[in-house]
Amino acid sequence: MLRPGLLWRRWLRPGIARVPAENLGCREAASGVPPLGSTSPGALNIFDRGLKRKQKNWAAKQPEPTRFDYLREEVGNQIADRVYDIARDFPLALDVGCGRGYIAQHLNKETIGKFFQTDIAENALKNSLETEIPTVSILADEEFLPFQENTFDLVVSSLSLHWVNDLPRALEQIHYVLKPDGVFVGAMFGGDTLYELRCALQLAETEREGGFSPHISPFTAVNDLGHLLGRAGFNTLTVDTDEIQVNYPGMFELMEDLQGMGESNCSWNRRALLHRDSMLAAAAVYREMYRNSDGSVPATYQIYHMIGWKYHDSQARPAERGSATVSFGELGKLNLMSQGKESQ
Repeated sequence: MLRPGLLWRRWLRPGIARVPAENLGCREAASGVPPLGSTSPGALNIFDRGLKRKQKNWAAKQPEPTRFDYLREEVGNQIADRVYDIARDFPLALDVGCGRGYIAQHLNKETIGKFFQTDIAENALKNSLETEIPTVSILADEEFLPFQENTFDLVVSSLSLHWVNDLPRALEQIHYVLKPDGVFVGAMFGGDTLYELRCALQLAETEREGGFSPHISPFTAVNDLGHLLGRAGFNTLTVDTDEIQVNYPGMFELMEDLQGMGESNCSWNRRALLHRDSMLAAAAVYREMYRNSDGSVPATYQIYHMIGWKYHDSQARPAERGSATVSFGELGKLNLMSQGKESQ
């Protein structure tokens, strides 16, 4: 996958009409947006949520925001494909941390009846992409969803949950607003995301300054994600990983794109400024260690895809322990007996 827009092509599902985004409703749910810097009780306060809101608002107001949408477009399309794989319609759906609506544009009104989109950045909601689905945009935080219990048939989320301070609470909130037998389909960045950039910065800073500071935010491990989904109440879980590699002219172009995506670091323990010498050294290290044959440098984005269902009596359930009537050893004998009969 290459960074330049001329070499990046996005394939849309056929039969999707386009409706101007300005015709869609947009309202603010004040109860869903906590004061800047607030977190749920007992949560680790890792990220500056107020700064993240400013970063996303700044990115959405740029003259050419679509220039930096390539990654979110791709992951949004992958989530939409997973929604289409579920053989049912969803009268009411919710997108948590929607950004400019990267999932809605790939869905159609035959599958989704009405789509609620929430994000902490009002500029992203105002500049949302076009979709044919009736849509309501709501300013709300992922950890404080302003909806009643058992409201939505489907909840989706794309590349947003890695910035929340209390991921267990966010998943519990999603489970809370789902109807019984409702499904959550989401994606978030994984632990190996941007490992090339992280390594180059650490090596350069250690060599130039005798130590290094964290410049890339921490990510959740895939094993922890499965446990968190189960603890939030989801069952019939599916968690898988994918990697998207994007080639850039150099490290500085990568960092420019991260800023344009609204993905700059917002950890409280981040270092405000980097020395010029350290930055130049990091760019050289990056190129020396990871350079492609054509002179570009790769950046790896690890994506965790997850699907979880809210319990309902109609769902298939595993049999109780000890209820089996045939052991695994006897199954092997039955197979041998059937093969013997066929040979006769």
